[in-house]
Amino acid sequence: MTERPGPSLDVSGIEVVYHRAALAIQGVTLTVGPARIVALLGPNGSGKTTTLRAVSGFIGSDDAAITQGAVMYDGQRLNGRAPHEIVRRGLVLVPEREKIFQTLTVDENLATAVAPSRRADGRAHELRQQIFEYFPVLADRRRQTAGYLSGGERQMLAIARALCCAPRLLLVDELSLGLAPRVADHLLEIIVRLRADLGLAVLLVEENTGAVLEIADYGYVIEQGRIVYEDTAARLREHTDIQEFYLGRGGAGARSYRDIKQYRRKRRWHG
Repeated sequence: MTERPGPSLDVSGIEVVYHRAALAIQGVTLTVGPARIVALLGPNGSGKTTTLRAVSGFIGSDDAAITQGAVMYDGQRLNGRAPHEIVRRGLVLVPEREKIFQTLTVDENLATAVAPSRRADGRAHELRQQIFEYFPVLADRRRQTAGYLSGGERQMLAIARALCCAPRLLLVDELSLGLAPRVADHLLEIIVRLRADLGLAVLLVEENTGAVLEIADYGYVIEQGRIVYEDTAARLREHTDIQEFYLGRGGAGARSYRDIKQYRRKRRWHG
């Protein structure tokens, strides 16, 4: 896995409609530059997963479509392309669900994910050994059926499978969902290593806002299908409204970032 600085992802004003009737996201615009870690933040149901699935081409399997806007990667339009075409271009999704083949062993899971180019030139074995350097626990479990792995080990296997596809940009949906904090922190450390070692860019959906903003370069906040705020990760960490809603510091009974903005306006008005 040699270092290959990746191209930019540019999502411009996309709209996604489910079942030809239900608007899920609208006007979503974001950018992921080469070797950058970008966080996509928001409450449950805000459109985070829809955004990742739209970018990666999997939205079609959900009876949904991008009806407006453009997804551009490496200067090429991805709208309407099948997931396998998008993967070949180096953009790979680690999904929230259906991450691995539970009835296959760890080795078999990795074998099914190796990019054809790497099978053809004999690099599959070298690739697997490099993956085991990042995830030594998978080397110990290589002949174990994946369904018996712990939650953290399954997530490691999901990321390892993505690496087998020769990515330049990873889309990671809910990295630490349901995992112990120690395991989640370890996975975030691996994401940082992958960026440093391989030049990978990462668009990361993560419920642990505080932790992801410690490793990210930039962040977007999405609510009710729209981007409502964006800034550098450092500024997001210091932003009072983000602290109150997403970092749990003095919440004012608010239900969303927008609620906090409205609460502050009312407080200034009556103050």
